Amino acid sequence: MATLQQSPIAFQAKFFPPARIPTKSLSQISLRSSFSGKFPSLKLKKLAGKTRSGRGATGATMIDSPAASYATALSDVAKSNGTLETTSSDMEKIEKIFSDSQIYNFFLNPTISNEKKLEVIDEIAKSSKLQPHTVNFLNIVVDMKRVDLIKEIVKEFEVVYNKITNTELAIVTSVVKLDSQHLAQIAQGVQRLTGANNVRIKTVIDPSLVAGFTIRYGGSGSKLIDMSVKKQLDEIAGRLDFSDVSLAV
Repeated sequence: MATLQQSPIAFQAKFFPPARIPTKSLSQISLRSSFSGKFPSLKLKKLAGKTRSGRGATGATMIDSPAASYATALSDVAKSNGTLETTSSDMEKIEKIFSDSQIYNFFLNPTISNEKKLEVIDEIAKSSKLQPHTVNFLNIVVDMKRVDLIKEIVKEFEVVYNKITNTELAIVTSVVKLDSQHLAQIAQGVQRLTGANNVRIKTVIDPSLVAGFTIRYGGSGSKLIDMSVKKQLDEIAGRLDFSDVSLAV
């Protein structure tokens, strides 16, 4: 996929209050007025419970859940502001941040005040250089006490993004990290198979494959190309009959 390009964003004040960007360290932050969570453009409550027609780039039927409602609302904002690509990049950053169990559990902890959690969101926004509407989205999630959905929201956003951009997600699993040239060749192959406009590659390391790699794509990873040595060994073992072989002891 083409290199992500960032462009200036003009925000409408009635929809997006300026994000809180701290100028002091976390311990010195004087938190400004609490984010109200009322975003007319997001319309989160109205989205809940509806079914989105059509299929995503992965072929999966998309039925709204609370996480899907948040993801759809965020994608609508990103489309209206022309920031879909950079918002997708923001969501990848958020996925990485909340994969840290300490951070995730901090936001789930009911004994920690919302004020303290919003302070940390400000720190995350500053260190990760998130867009203002992405920061406000995180504020909504915290204020509505739905941080437990954040990982699912990220996945749902990816589904929406793939549908909008006709992008195919391919998960490449290998024993060692593949170089960019090999990944580019794999992406081209998946693109020829699917006819997608773009292909996004996610890599996974799995030593059990022995050597080679596998590619999963299509709806919910329903299609598999297995080029691993493990598969070849399993096929060989399946063709051999060891039932009459006895080992000397």
